[in-house]
Amino acid sequence: MKKLYSIFIGLISFASFGQLLSDDFNYADGALLTANGWTAHSGAGTQAIDVGTSNGLTYSGYSGLTGFTAAAVGNAVRLDNTGEDVNKAFATPSTSGDLYVSFLINVTTAVDGYFLSLGTGTTTFFARLYAKPSTTAGKINFGIGNSAAVYSTTDFDPNTTYLAVIKYNVSTTGSTSLWIIPSGIPATEAAAGTPTATASGSGTATVAGVYLRQYNAGQNITIDGLRVYTTWFNTTSCALNLGTETTACNTVTSAIDTYSITVPFTGGNTGSYTLSTTSGTISGDNPSTTASGNIVISGINEGTNVTLTINGACTISKNISAPECKPINTIPFNEPFPYTVGNSLNGEQKWSIVNTGDNILVTAGNLNYTGINSTGNSVSFSGTGAESRTLFTSTTSGSIYASMLFNSSDYSNVTTDLTSAYFALFTDNTGATTNARIWIRKNGTQYQFGLGTGATATDWDANLYNVGTTQYLVLGYDFTANSLRLFVNPTIGGTASPTVAVTPTSAFANLGGFMLRQDTATNTPTIIIDEITIDTTPNFTLSSASFSQINGLKMYPNPVKEGNLHIETALNGDINVAIFDLVGKEVVNTKVVNNTINVANLTSGIYVVKITEEDKTSTQKLVID
Repeated sequence: MKKLYSIFIGLISFASFGQLLSDDFNYADGALLTANGWTAHSGAGTQAIDVGTSNGLTYSGYSGLTGFTAAAVGNAVRLDNTGEDVNKAFATPSTSGDLYVSFLINVTTAVDGYFLSLGTGTTTFFARLYAKPSTTAGKINFGIGNSAAVYSTTDFDPNTTYLAVIKYNVSTTGSTSLWIIPSGIPATEAAAGTPTATASGSGTATVAGVYLRQYNAGQNITIDGLRVYTTWFNTTSCALNLGTETTACNTVTSAIDTYSITVPFTGGNTGSYTLSTTSGTISGDNPSTTASGNIVISGINEGTNVTLTINGACTISKNISAPECKPINTIPFNEPFPYTVGNSLNGEQKWSIVNTGDNILVTAGNLNYTGINSTGNSVSFSGTGAESRTLFTSTTSGSIYASMLFNSSDYSNVTTDLTSAYFALFTDNTGATTNARIWIRKNGTQYQFGLGTGATATDWDANLYNVGTTQYLVLGYDFTANSLRLFVNPTIGGTASPTVAVTPTSAFANLGGFMLRQDTATNTPTIIIDEITIDTTPNFTLSSASFSQINGLKMYPNPVKEGNLHIETALNGDINVAIFDLVGKEVVNTKVVNNTINVANLTSGIYVVKITEEDKTSTQKLVID
């Protein structure tokens, strides 16, 4: 941890200048919220929200006349059904800065969903608070999100009162943080430590009030002591203001790179400050002596999030998400998943996460298909979760193909016949468009593949496939003909006609990304993917230039008319060669000596050569005349 500048600790004062809303719910027993300043915006009068009888929550230092709220412990609001949803508006909507929503919460029964949020109007809700049963028996989890939940894996106890704090940055990006605090009131945001959960995106730059939601008859939640402030527990506002940070990768390679953060500030030279960071080195302008400038944090490993903490004349904590410094893969690009079993695919340098949820995981073993020599491991996913995307050389003409081995190992979670989902697709070179899609759907006890560019597949393969069997899929797009094609189980070493072909309504300007996608819990079966290859020629033709991961690799002559095959590389390290015939039988396995191996015993035909040097592998076609 790096620290600069002198320390001056200021006093924390509590005032009413930043208070936007206060409600202790101390109405008459059984009183309706709509009779006490709240407005129903959905399901008015249906299982109306009320307060209980002497069910006020207690929390040392927060509740009671001597606590932060300085209010008697009386009644509290009950969310225990489905039906009416209500909101309480601020006197003036908030359009900038941060909002802090604090309250006591006690969950008797959690059902996955959100029950409290900020909002605007009757349809726009953000900074949503979620609760659900934990995978640990008898525990619950909390989450936060603007459009979907980001749950913490931290377990909490039901029937226990906690202090909750939601922080929302009033903007269209709308970053939001949640703290579930079991005891005490942290004097500063920094003192509260790492949030229980954080989320961003899909925010709104105007906040009109607080919203309570009854979404399930099984929920049973009590809320008390609600406060909304513009600072952490209404502490004195800080003159120092931090702007929106920018992050920049110092390099972009296949290794773990470093990045830098630039945080602009105004309102400096108004006191003494100490800056610290959880990672990296702080430099740049000194807010103790400079009115405005930039705080710079450098030397941070990609994938490492940073918390910048400022103490002194005031206290500020800023959570900064790490960028991904991942390279664009050069085609031909081969992915045998040579990663540690159990790792997230999104944690590897060739892949990036899209959306949120459970990650696609590396699994042990390989899928097999005649003519393809599988190495490394494979990946598996099921149901809903985060997508994995890899970028490759942007292609704007000719053709582009993505091939893979596929196995639907378990379809039991998909119970409705003809339920469909797309699981693999091309994207453009930014990942923004995702329209070249391979679909799968349940058909009786079997499944079938489809192809499409929209919300549904426009054409389906008439063949049905058994669960637990391996298929070889090649997705291709012809820019000249504007034709999207799917080849199912082509013969390696030959030619094939597409199994399914569609003409996109709008031609693709470029394709530069490939994505594996998880749909919903009841749409995506358990899928195993192996040996992805992306190239300008289809993998089943075994282009001799394909799949090289070894610098300076040369294999000659090809075709071989004599008895020796020569192999050279730029590294000139120890090289091992395995040769397979087109039925997958290994016919040669040897080390290269003096850049030469003897293939005189091989009969005429086409072979697949796997060349390994250190941890890199290349697959080549070999013709013996």
